[in-house]
Amino acid sequence: MKPLKIKSKICIIGAGPSGAALSIFLSKEKVEHIIIDAALFPRDKICGDGLDLKAIKMLNHIDKKILQDELKKDGRINASWGFRLINQNGKYSNFIYTPKIGAEEKPPYAVSKRFSLDNILVEKIDSNYSTFYQNTKAKSICRINNTWKINAVQNEDEIEIECNLLVGADGDRSIVLKNIGERKIDKNHYAAGVRQYWQGIDGIHEKKIMEIYYPKSKPMSYLWIFPLENGLANVGYGMLSSIVSKYNYNITEIFKDLLENDLVLKERFKNATPLDKINGWGIPLASLKRKCSGDGWLLLGDAASMVSPTTGEGIGTGMTTSFIASKFIKKAIDENNFTEAVFKNYDREIYRRMLDDIKLFKISMKISPKLFSWIMNNIIPLNYFKKLFQKKVEGWIYSAYNEELNVKLN
Repeated sequence: MKPLKIKSKICIIGAGPSGAALSIFLSKEKVEHIIIDAALFPRDKICGDGLDLKAIKMLNHIDKKILQDELKKDGRINASWGFRLINQNGKYSNFIYTPKIGAEEKPPYAVSKRFSLDNILVEKIDSNYSTFYQNTKAKSICRINNTWKINAVQNEDEIEIECNLLVGADGDRSIVLKNIGERKIDKNHYAAGVRQYWQGIDGIHEKKIMEIYYPKSKPMSYLWIFPLENGLANVGYGMLSSIVSKYNYNITEIFKDLLENDLVLKERFKNATPLDKINGWGIPLASLKRKCSGDGWLLLGDAASMVSPTTGEGIGTGMTTSFIASKFIKKAIDENNFTEAVFKNYDREIYRRMLDDIKLFKISMKISPKLFSWIMNNIIPLNYFKKLFQKKVEGWIYSAYNEELNVKLN
């Protein structure tokens, strides 16, 4: 049987938040394209499940009713009104955003299982401009002249795809990244994480604030508790890969030990129930500053190493790359030009949204663990920072809910 042959100017590989968002944004620009993913949706994905204001801004760019509708539904997206820093002495510092009296209640954060979030976005893919091939795995990629040729398999049937522009939105282990020779892991700009869902954790705040704990035994790592619906929470632990390698740490064992024996945590988890096994994944940090565009190709999200190095959040940053990419791709379509010259400012545009995070990360890596602990225990809990948080969030929320991201093509 001859393979099915498909031609399109644009092929997106990967339908996670970055790939699905790009498809949606391209459809808004009336740009036809195809998108493929190895999975059949809905499907799970290992993640911390936290959505910051970058993610909320992009959801509003997709559809201003997404959050409004989903928060009223069955808990696929859950509002979070702030965060809690758990100091190494066990004391809490709650940073909770309170809307002004009479103002519309717009949450600054949200938490959503990737099983739910990714499916919400896939449901928004517009079949008028996009052809979505699920359960379709790219097996090999090559470039002949100015055309990419992708050999894929769908339900054991072979598919041959030809395109002018190849977009890698297929995560850290991106086949696109491998084929352009750029997948190199620098452990100073890469993190290891584990995640597990728990039910019935004691002490969850009624505002479902997201919790971060820097354990005294491993101060340059952090554990998170992100509340979901009905007493459920995403609990995880992350550490820079260079530290894991240097001390030969097993982060799964550290994670289990913290929940069972850490003086700050063990009472909270004593009567809680784990709902699945501990799952691990790699986290490519934006501090690496990878090359993300070239002659006939673009990278998005984790494939572009776009995870915030300070928070570990990658959904909002990934979707931001998608919005920016859509503007450059529209220009390429209009000019019928997919050379590197058209995308020369793409890297500049995605990285200028990450500069503050990268600078803060580099500074934090120069701080000794002892000084870091002192800052967390004595400086961050000051009321000044809580007031500053309230003031800053008001501006961020206005931008996230009202202003379109400004992309400079030239």
